[in-house]
Amino acid sequence: MKLRCAVIEDFQSVATTVVDWSPVTDDVEIVTFTEHLATVDEAATALDGFDIVVTLRERVPFPAELFARLPRLRLLVASGMRNSVIDFDAARRHGVEVCGTASSSTPPVELTWALLLGLARGIVPEATALRTGGPWQSTLGADLHGRTLGLLGLGKIGARVARVGLAFGMDVVAWSRNLTKERTDEVGATLAASKEELLAGSDFVSVHLALGERTRGLIGAAELARMRPTAYLINTSRAAIVDTDALLAALDAGTIAGAATDVFDVEPLPADDPVRSTPRLLATPHLGYVSRANYETYYGQAVEDIRAFLDGQPVRRLG
Repeated sequence: MKLRCAVIEDFQSVATTVVDWSPVTDDVEIVTFTEHLATVDEAATALDGFDIVVTLRERVPFPAELFARLPRLRLLVASGMRNSVIDFDAARRHGVEVCGTASSSTPPVELTWALLLGLARGIVPEATALRTGGPWQSTLGADLHGRTLGLLGLGKIGARVARVGLAFGMDVVAWSRNLTKERTDEVGATLAASKEELLAGSDFVSVHLALGERTRGLIGAAELARMRPTAYLINTSRAAIVDTDALLAALDAGTIAGAATDVFDVEPLPADDPVRSTPRLLATPHLGYVSRANYETYYGQAVEDIRAFLDGQPVRRLG
């Protein structure tokens, strides 16, 4: 009898077409789920009777309660090699192997610049006006050349964002608690003396920090008030780094010129969430990692993980 594998959060219905699953289909039946599993109850009901689950990023938490309600589960494959919503201790207690995949930093870098440019040149309102018979030119674009790009975080993604900014002729400054001048010199950026200095002096501020106790709520009302009224904030990292209520209030009040976000406190975003109607906010549905090449990696290596597990030699173990 074949094992059963659930591939969840397949919103675009592409998981079984972007890569070849034939290395495992003789042994495994693949079932895809295109709707979000929003609660433990929904996940437990949908995944009951499955031996393997392939989950996408950190969309669906796997707490101890869920592992307890999935007695057949033996392998959980998560895209990426870092996951904050899986209870690894519970997985071990229930005899569940957890494996990961590689994940490229290129797609979030590219999306960061798509959002920044979209904000700077009013792409969405201008394109909408063009299609709906609205005014011919209603915005005044913000220049990039000669302006200051402030980066909160200069890791793998932040450094690549910085290099694009330099190519545009921007002055790039960066700050994080442990950032050194040696690192900023290596990238070609300037080390800001403080978070406050960076916020006050930047025309565009982009967030590229990991979420943790020291970064949760890092940007709140006081920090937004330090920004220039002509400045823009872009967050493609984690929603909880920026206080959403404070950001929406700042946008409503015109404290900053605009913001863009790809990440939200609750995902998918509820239909009545004020984020959907806040002015001067460009929002995308967590597309940072969503690209063909990344999906080919996620699902291609998921197939490898399943094959290795079936052969008794698990690879890319997590936790």
